[in-house]
Amino acid sequence: MNAEQRERFEREQAQEALPAPSYPELPAGRVGARRRHLLSEVDRQAGVRSHRPAPRLRRRMVLVLGTAVAAGAAVVVLGMGSGTSGGPGQTSPATAASVHLLERAALAANATPGKKARAGQYVYVKTVGHTSVLSENQNGQMALLRESEDIEQWTSVDGGESTLQRKEGKDRVLPGSEGGGNLNSPTYGFLSTLPTDPEALLEVIRDDAEKNHGAGSGSTTGPDQQSFVAIGDLLRSGAAGPELTAALYRAAALIPGVDVAPEAVDAAGRRGVAVVRVHAGERREWIFDKSTARLLGERTVLLEDSAWGKKGTVVSSVALVASGIVDDAGQTP
Repeated sequence: MNAEQRERFEREQAQEALPAPSYPELPAGRVGARRRHLLSEVDRQAGVRSHRPAPRLRRRMVLVLGTAVAAGAAVVVLGMGSGTSGGPGQTSPATAASVHLLERAALAANATPGKKARAGQYVYVKTVGHTSVLSENQNGQMALLRESEDIEQWTSVDGGESTLQRKEGKDRVLPGSEGGGNLNSPTYGFLSTLPTDPEALLEVIRDDAEKNHGAGSGSTTGPDQQSFVAIGDLLRSGAAGPELTAALYRAAALIPGVDVAPEAVDAAGRRGVAVVRVHAGERREWIFDKSTARLLGERTVLLEDSAWGKKGTVVSSVALVASGIVDDAGQTP
């Protein structure tokens, strides 16, 4: 099967897996053009990356999934392309099905009316679900604990005011974002400074990922996976406007190894379709509503036995159930 035949097959599979959108379809050739660009970009970068030494192995003890992570039951990945290694030191480009779904999500985001925030307001986000923590018990053995992510949070739009977090009926005041925010602590004001061109946006995100998770960093995550994680965190922050949200989805389509799972369930019990990326025996999933292509949440599923649990365990599952701009901390939209 040549490249053209493979791409046509992948698009046919994608159309079978995904329902027709409730808004205009992407223009003819858009998916193919994006995928061809990514193929050339992978070829250009492969030689550079293949000469870098492998990072030292180190296991994080806490599975952190940002502001609001993902969803709740095991799913089977439908391999539209391969999403796996295309050769030594290489990973295959995002599959046509994932590019198709991410473009639908981008179009849906652009069609969403945006509300501009003003100074003194707050971004409100409500999530439900859980994350997992490995903790040493009294016998010196590691125990896997679940932590609730049933949280309401109010973050000032410029990061200048304290953040209010409400969890299990208790309020907690957290420091604001120093310097107005950053990729790891995003605010509405910070996100408004990011480029909305997908390639330029991915370059900003990847540069940060390369610095903190590239060769010599001691991280086992790697720049590609960390870029995927970072984009998911920004999307779930509730602070990205429609144009930037669309750009984030299109930037994700440029990351190698991205694929689709046709069935997934979020932490709120909502069924959808997922954009996924596999790394180190774990599958990170962004779950979307099949009809509207709206982001529902994120989850991480084990693909092999590990210290975090048995194969198929959902180690983290957080759903985004509400978000918006409000005048004061404690208010809801």
